[in-house]
Amino acid sequence: MSIFKNLTHRPFIGTIPVLMMLLMGCVATPGQNSRSPKIMATFLPMYLLTKGVTGSEGQVDLLVPPNLTVHNYQASPNNVRSLAEANVLVKNGLGMEEFLDQLITNAGNTQLQQINTSQGIETLKEEEDHHDENHDHSHEEGNPHVWLDPVLAQQQVINIRDGLIAIDPENTQTYQANAAAYLDQLKQLDQQFKTRLSSVKGCRFIAFHDAYPYLAKRYGLQQMAVVELPEDSLSPRDIQRVINATKEYNVKALLSETGVSDSRLQQIANDTGLPVKALDPIETGSLDPQYYFTAMQKNLETLAEVCQ
Repeated sequence: MSIFKNLTHRPFIGTIPVLMMLLMGCVATPGQNSRSPKIMATFLPMYLLTKGVTGSEGQVDLLVPPNLTVHNYQASPNNVRSLAEANVLVKNGLGMEEFLDQLITNAGNTQLQQINTSQGIETLKEEEDHHDENHDHSHEEGNPHVWLDPVLAQQQVINIRDGLIAIDPENTQTYQANAAAYLDQLKQLDQQFKTRLSSVKGCRFIAFHDAYPYLAKRYGLQQMAVVELPEDSLSPRDIQRVINATKEYNVKALLSETGVSDSRLQQIANDTGLPVKALDPIETGSLDPQYYFTAMQKNLETLAEVCQ
């Protein structure tokens, strides 16, 4: 029976609110179907790229809080509950989320569909990098920090887009349009890196976190070594390891990451005579999807400064 039957035989006042309530209950949010899936992203860069595809109306939540790094993360009971209720899981893969397999088992969600954003990406094996003897973890599938290369990040966005379309075809147009806009931004970012760093190709640096080999390879820079540092105070032996590496590889800079104490960086800079700058691995930070571009722009400025 039609919902409009006999409305014309009643006083018109009062029918408009009824009609509006009925219609609002039946119409999905513009651009996104009301039955769009509940998506869980593992950690910050996966969240940012996923939101770039779903848009502001997408139901995307984060497993690892944005103020914590994924390294050595311990899943919580809240994570188990969230994953048990989710439809889709978006992950980086390549062993980055070491906590994930057990979490999925504990959640017991047999309907959960996974999108592996690193699928189809040719990885750099960690034996191709130079690590000092204090390197305390490895990834058998290759270095997982692929999102820090704007070109590989494009492949991750494509994988997210295609995965969501396969799972949720009703929102195909939304995913395609949002992904196209985000991909355009990534292409522009790639061009900016090419332009700014073209004159400093071959610039050598040492990193304190093995997060940047893809970024370096893409733009002709050389991550010569990775020197792991303790999380608390530096010992004379730690400083000597850094000094030895700088002499061996004749580097122009030492690259740390955001969040490391300034006093420690200054101590290293004083003892090596080299600038110590921070790059952002985007493992913590803002939930705004544009944060990826803000952080990468700052990384570009830092690389251009230390390599000039």
